[in-house]
Amino acid sequence: MTTKLYRPGVGIMLINADRHIFMGRRIGVAVGGWQMPQGGIDGQEDIRSAALRELHEEVGIKKVEILEVSKQWLRYDLPLPMVASSWKGKYRGQRQKWFAMSFTGLDADINLDASGHPEFDAWEWMLPARCLQEIISFKKSLYESVFAEFGGWLSP
Repeated sequence: MTTKLYRPGVGIMLINADRHIFMGRRIGVAVGGWQMPQGGIDGQEDIRSAALRELHEEVGIKKVEILEVSKQWLRYDLPLPMVASSWKGKYRGQRQKWFAMSFTGLDADINLDASGHPEFDAWEWMLPARCLQEIISFKKSLYESVFAEFGGWLSP
């Protein structure tokens, strides 16, 4: 498989002071609808700008500190029945650069409707094990890779 079949994107592991991870529940997804913020890279946008933009659009915050960026591009494949309906069938999945970020604001700063087009209808701070239970199955190995790379930020 070539990388041109994967939509370029970013993902954010947002960590609070208690070392829990932000997870949002995607609107309209009954099972496996929880995920960390993520999204595509627009045009010639650099990965840092894309990550900060996506975080603001999906979570409504700017109060963060970037801790680390994944060394490799990580990717996931959509299940075959979803390929035709996602991204007009152009991509088989996403390849993403992931960011570990520390949340420096207050929970009251979180606004899921900051963009006027919310993607999440609920959010929670979760431990990594719960994140892996809640994530949709086709993204589980990607999340395991993210936790393996950024696990040091989750330890007290």
